[in-house]
Amino acid sequence: MKLGMYGLGRMGGNMAIRLARHGHEVVLLNRTRAVSEKVHAEAPKSAIADNLEELVASLPSPKIIWVMLPSGDVTEKAIETLGNMLSKGDIVIDGGNTCYKDDVRRAKILHAKGIHYVDVGTSGGVWGLERGYCMMYGGNQEAVDHIDPILDSLAPGMGDIPRTKNRGSNLNPRAEKGYLHCGPAGSGHFVKMVHNGIEYGMMQAYAEGFDIMRMKGSDRLPEEQRFDLNMADIAEVWRRGSVIPSWLLDLCADALAVDGDLSKFQGDVADTGEGRWTIEAAIEEAVPAPVITAALFTRFRSRSGNTYAEKMLSAMRFGFGGHVEKK
Repeated sequence: MKLGMYGLGRMGGNMAIRLARHGHEVVLLNRTRAVSEKVHAEAPKSAIADNLEELVASLPSPKIIWVMLPSGDVTEKAIETLGNMLSKGDIVIDGGNTCYKDDVRRAKILHAKGIHYVDVGTSGGVWGLERGYCMMYGGNQEAVDHIDPILDSLAPGMGDIPRTKNRGSNLNPRAEKGYLHCGPAGSGHFVKMVHNGIEYGMMQAYAEGFDIMRMKGSDRLPEEQRFDLNMADIAEVWRRGSVIPSWLLDLCADALAVDGDLSKFQGDVADTGEGRWTIEAAIEEAVPAPVITAALFTRFRSRSGNTYAEKMLSAMRFGFGGHVEKK
């Protein structure tokens, strides 16, 4: 299929390359042309557009444009502009970290013009080029059916993960391949939002656990109760047959193998919105979410003085998403 990819950052660029490797024709657009040229060099059957007008004109109908920009005003303006440029039957995809309420509003506006809107919650970080991207998406059936070959190429596929026991034929087979139509517009980003809220809690639990073990050697403890524990070895042994393995633990092990003190990290842990939105949804639904809430508040506190636990959080964020601490 032929589509436009608008925004070629850490994830957008890799997604364009993965699509091109799977035989899709991708027209690239980025604010900086040098970035487009870099992606173009690695993406067979790709082309470069210098502006939105050129991108839209280069695509056949129905036109498919995947927007992969930072959430907020820049994405809002891009989709508003596309809404005035596209025609009935065309498809706009937002694959960034957008609040699902904005998706619902945008989809309604575009629907009035006959334009389809699909929201794709995308997980996979900087590793997605090779591993594939786990995607949760929302939109009407006609639109998501049309772009299915694109989503299938981006998804990780079955891989070597064992199939879930007793999974019935009535369940969506795409879920086993790593992508799922969750419902109408907004539902994809809602599910991804909750995914990230859970991620906050899991990361916090790992971070606190390693901090507790590291402090076991403190001179504030009786000498006979002090242990000099090797964090890298503990992370590694937990990866092998324990009940708490995960990709996040893999990232902990990677970081600790390089530097057990995590000295290159300050521990100023940012939050990009999804944790807050998850807690807001929990409040609206009167659902208790103490773990996710505490994890978010800890990130707030981390910006006024740091612990080893917060350095571990930074190490995990850098590991899966390339997130660099902001001073």
